[in-house]
Amino acid sequence: MRFYKDCLYCNKELKGRRDKKFCDPQCKSAYQYQQAQEQPERFYNVVDNQLKLNRKILKEYNKGGKVTVRASVLKDLGFKTKFFTHYWKNKKGDVYLFVYEFGFLKRIENNVEKFVLIMWQDYMMK
Repeated sequence: MRFYKDCLYCNKELKGRRDKKFCDPQCKSAYQYQQAQEQPERFYNVVDNQLKLNRKILKEYNKGGKVTVRASVLKDLGFKTKFFTHYWKNKKGDVYLFVYEFGFLKRIENNVEKFVLIMWQDYMMK
């Protein structure tokens, strides 16, 4: 006995197993992608994507280990200060926010908002 129904993605007639839903792996993949696009982005994905972007930006601008950059330069690239993984407070009381191994400290110099960028060091664990 044969069972016929249509592919969930392309609507071609399916032949074969009773529980078959797609005519080939490409239709299955395209259908799953389409379903994912219709779902609202999960909070976890929003946070994870922003952390990845923040890290990429900090890595790009901190080639020397400690650098000062205008905040507007980073923010124009999509950097958001509210997304960080941890913090470190130095002996002066400054609190550096970190995105994994890349840290930043907000400073105002001559009425211009800037970030001091640093990299995580072993001594910060103490």
